[in-house]
Amino acid sequence: MAETAEPSIVARREGAAGTILMNRPRALNALDLGMIEGIAAALRDFGDAKAVRLVILEGAGGRAFCAGGDVRRMRELVLADDAAGVEAFFAAEYAMNLGIAEFPKPWISLVDGVCMGGGIGVSVHGSHRIVTEHALLAMPETAIALFPDVGTSFVLPRLPGALGNWLALTGARLKGAEAVEAGLATHFVPRETLPALRAALLEGDAAAVARFAQPVPPGAIAAQRPAIDRCFGHATLPAIRAALAAEGTEWAAAQLAILDRVSPTSMAVTLELLRRGATMDLATCLRMELALTRTVTRHPDFAEGVRAVLVDKDNAPRWAPQADLATMFG
Repeated sequence: MAETAEPSIVARREGAAGTILMNRPRALNALDLGMIEGIAAALRDFGDAKAVRLVILEGAGGRAFCAGGDVRRMRELVLADDAAGVEAFFAAEYAMNLGIAEFPKPWISLVDGVCMGGGIGVSVHGSHRIVTEHALLAMPETAIALFPDVGTSFVLPRLPGALGNWLALTGARLKGAEAVEAGLATHFVPRETLPALRAALLEGDAAAVARFAQPVPPGAIAAQRPAIDRCFGHATLPAIRAALAAEGTEWAAAQLAILDRVSPTSMAVTLELLRRGATMDLATCLRMELALTRTVTRHPDFAEGVRAVLVDKDNAPRWAPQADLATMFG
């Protein structure tokens, strides 16, 4: 049976839990508007249901939790000059992100596989972000000339040191334990014990997470933190580049190579976005992000970046020169 015949969101009550399955496995559970509306409806249903004590969010297929938002569709709308369609998608997604943050019960994401962009948005604002050894988390928006959105302009500046700037500018990918180290995830649970944890959660006891979680000792992120802070703690892109050049290591050279590949406009927008987000609450950050989508998606780099990474997959974008930030932020 074709995947289109399957519901893209499966929300139901199981025991004392509300469960939500993101069910587009062939698309790595990338969020389209229907999925966003389905999660928003489940938020209302489970929030009002007294018998539901917690919510479990999962991704179908075993490869991905959620690979992000459907940016290929956004590119199609941009090229069709459908500003209303673009606005409807982002407005619905960001409202759903805020709904998760304000949800009055434990929101428990079981992240087993790829979790990027919009996948971060449906998990990071919840109370419990559980990752396995197969989890891979990232905000890779600068590669497609977007910016870290879904409320991460609030989250990333609040990570330790300069981790937020590093993750946002480079799109660095964190494995499960590394995501706990960095603060994007809250607990590490091996994949083999996820079924037992899920069964315990269906009884309505969020404390089961702590019983199943394994400690994450200092690892790759802790080892790299001093260099990350030295290089990415600066306020401007030229200063960040200069610090990386002075570092003189293979790691620093790799970071410079990434910065050379991604959109110059996107990097400038991202750094300013995180600077502003550090002093705002989540709701204000989401409003700022929504306003920013109106200019960033119309900039030629967005359609070009999505083309290069996700449509033609030649990974050879032809970027326009860096745009004026005042123009982008309005």
